This record gives sequence, C-alpha cells and structure tokens, in this order.
Amino acid sequence: MAAKKKADLKVIIMGDYAVGKTSFICRYIEGKFKTQEPTIGAAFFLKQWGPYNIAVWDTAGDERYTGLSNFYCRNAGVAILAFDINNVKTFESLWARFTPLLESANKDCLVVIVGTKLDLVTPESREILVEEGKKLSMELNEHIDTSTLSRPPYFETSSLNGHNVKDVFEFVFQHCLPLSDSQRKNQHVSNTVDLYESTKTNSSKKKCC
Repeated sequence: MAAKKKADLKVIIMGDYAVGKTSFICRYIEGKFKTQEPTIGAAFFLKQWGPYNIAVWDTAGDERYTGLSNFYCRNAGVAILAFDINNVKTFESLWARFTPLLESANKDCLVVIVGTKLDLVTPESREILVEEGKKLSMELNEHIDTSTLSRPPYFETSSLNGHNVKDVFEFVFQHCLPLSDSQRKNQHVSNTVDLYESTKTNSSKKKCC
C-alpha cells in the first residue's frame, strides 16, 4: 500500500443542520443526488486535484458539535459556509455561529458562501437575495486580496440537479492550487473525482447530508 500523502490544502464545510452540506459533497463526488442521514461529528474525504492532495472535511450542523467544528477549522485554507436560500435563519447563523470559528483557520483562508436548495426557490420562498449573499462573501474575505478572485466567492447551488456544485470546487481549487492548461485538460479527461471517506468522529458508518 502506498504511503499516505500530506494534504496540500484543507477545506472545511460548515453550516446549519439540514442545509444539505453532505448532499452537496456527494453530488460532487458521485454526480447524483442522494437523500442523506445527518452527519455526526465530521467526515473526511481526500480529493486528487492534478498533482495536489486536498482534504475535505464535512462537519455536522447541530449546535452540540460546534466545538468540534472549531477543532476541524485548524489550518483550513478554505471554508465553505453553506445556508438554505429559503431559510433566512440559516444565513444569519453563518455570522452568529460559524464565522467566529474561522479564527482557527489560516490567516489567508478563502471563505466561500454557498446557498443550497436552489431547485426549491420560488419568488415567494426566497429569503436571501443574491446581492446579500455576494455582499457577505466579500465582507468575509476582506483579509485577502480579492482582486485575485475570478468572481465573488458566492454560489447558489442545487444538489438535486447539480447546478453550480462542480463550479464551487473548481473555483476553490483553481484559486488556491492553480493548474496549468494542460493539467486542467488532463483533469477533465480522466474525470478523477476520487474523494474517499477516511474517518469519522464515532464508529458508526458515515453516509454522504
């Protein structure tokens, strides 16, 4: 068995309970939608991006695991903060519960705001405007040079139909660990979405929420 390689980048995904974080990850990994059980504690996956190894941590949204999320933020180079576009409370909790945890992340940590469940959005159900999401994403990245970003770090996604899910990860990876044109071509040709479940905070089997 080949020796385990140290990750070149650590990505942590946080957000309230039931906003769809694990479904979001699983849509990227498997290319399809699955109904998921709530995450307990956290789950770890490894992504190969060109020559780089990227560790992706999916954390539980339940408040009782907030302390664990703080622990998993350590040395994170990217934080994806997810909320339900149809639920303003999940957006407000990004400020109240999750942004304080970023103090444990790297000083130059890229923060990406991701709205979920876009497929359920109607003019009546939408509780967060696109402009509000973009504004928050720029405010949370004032510690880095945002002129280096290809776009505001805000995405609205659907795990059901896959809208923008892949774009989020490619934006993150290409910003932090840019590939050359030839490397990107090979990446797409080989379709190496090789994230693997590695560990969990308890002994029960992890299902991709």
